[in-house]
Amino acid sequence: MGSWIDFSISAAYQARYPGVAFGLTLITGCKAMAAQHGYDQYKRKLLRKMRKRDTLAEITQRINRYDEFFQSFGFECPLSKHLKRTVNSGFPRYNLPVDAHFMAEMCAGILVAVTDYDRIEGRLTLDIAREGETGEGMGGRRFTTKEREIVLRDEKDIICILCQGADEKTRVKDDSANVLFYTYAVPGIDAVYLKEGLTVAAETMEQFGAGSIRGLCVFEP
Repeated sequence: MGSWIDFSISAAYQARYPGVAFGLTLITGCKAMAAQHGYDQYKRKLLRKMRKRDTLAEITQRINRYDEFFQSFGFECPLSKHLKRTVNSGFPRYNLPVDAHFMAEMCAGILVAVTDYDRIEGRLTLDIAREGETGEGMGGRRFTTKEREIVLRDEKDIICILCQGADEKTRVKDDSANVLFYTYAVPGIDAVYLKEGLTVAAETMEQFGAGSIRGLCVFEP
């Protein structure tokens, strides 16, 4: 699907969620906040754009779609809380990859994850879970899949369950040099918004982390 990423979409996913998009972007050679100058101004510009009434209404509508999908599996989507906090207090500040992930989510109204690409083991596959598969979530939390949950796997583990979160193994660190952002659509979310969010993440890492964008692609199975 691209010389820069070893990725596939399973037949099970395509049958269950036809046309429901998924996107990835890989940024290599990143450094921790290589360019501090102008960063706060850059964030404020994105925030002003996001807070515009019409834009915010569209973002809220998309986030509601995620809420409905998460609730269908018995989970709470974190995007609504993130949006409320961002509107009231601005973008949070952690480290550059995590900041870029939050900006991508809130500017596009989509769900984005960020991971250390070097910790991924082999090919990535977008897939559907079987009931009772397990994995190690962030912070030592253990997750167990429900039937037909959307998952992203490498050749050894589930590295992310859409409705439950990402794993500890591939968690991005301050010194992660090769950073992969990925984004899930759910039914009713157009692929164009995945590209919009990933572009925010990739350009942020390029401009302020001295990274090189190896590729950005949105797949519509």
